[in-house]
Amino acid sequence: MSGDRGDYSNYVVYGPDANCTLALCPAELSIYQYRPSLAANTFFLVLFGIAMIIHLVIGIKWRSWFFVICMFWGCVCELLGYGGRLILWQDPFSFTGFLMQIICITLGPTFFTAGIYITLSKIIVYLGPQYARFRPSLYYWIFIPCDVFSLILQSVGGALSSTSEGGSNAAVNVSIAGLSFQVATILVFIVLALEYAYRYKKGQRITPRTTSLPRGFKIFIIFLTISITLILIRCIYRIDELSEGYSGPLIHNEGLFIALEGVMVLVAIYTLLVAHPGPVFADLEEEKVVEEPTMAYDAEK
Repeated sequence: MSGDRGDYSNYVVYGPDANCTLALCPAELSIYQYRPSLAANTFFLVLFGIAMIIHLVIGIKWRSWFFVICMFWGCVCELLGYGGRLILWQDPFSFTGFLMQIICITLGPTFFTAGIYITLSKIIVYLGPQYARFRPSLYYWIFIPCDVFSLILQSVGGALSSTSEGGSNAAVNVSIAGLSFQVATILVFIVLALEYAYRYKKGQRITPRTTSLPRGFKIFIIFLTISITLILIRCIYRIDELSEGYSGPLIHNEGLFIALEGVMVLVAIYTLLVAHPGPVFADLEEEKVVEEPTMAYDAEK
């Protein structure tokens, strides 16, 4: 995409051959048509960095290896992405900055959802596998591959962006496909989680627990629900944002990006500090859970 207004018609404003700078061209000619906020992007950079450190400390302490790896790489993506936006603040025409933020900020929440998916099997083991439609391990064998597939699609979309000169929608379409698949996966996850909650509640009417659920576990469930909801809202926004490609109105609205991308994901990663599976399921890793036959429950279904 090259500049096409007045004296800027000979400048390239997007792509690896971009030769515009703020000294030569106004920010309105850049792909986002604005100069990213220094304050907002520094804010996100700092807070994602703090979240990463806290997640590492908690994850290592409680040996929640898969979860902490997901949180770590998700935060790394966010840090690189907002670092890219700071590069765009310095030079809105920087193709390196554009690629860093479009790829990394898009990919980051995929790691967070992977961490959330794995907790469902832990919840099922904790509350009772007999109420589940599938074996607990099957849940993450379903959702983790779906998350990886979504990650691959979004990565391919980012790779296509790196070779695009701005005239092809292939990169946008592949990224939308990845985000759409991620939304579909999240929705299926929510449906199955709600179904398990219903079956658990129904089973409790037949064979109630001898003790009430711990308060910490209830708080864990609430914050886990908040985090997955925020990420779902963010994904729906990103699909809408990219639906008209790099020339649509939403992609040029930084306020919406800050609110529905930055804030949603930032709050989600901090709610996952409260919804960290380590403290809640600390004893489960040392226990051998035997899945009991479900004859009594199945007879009532």
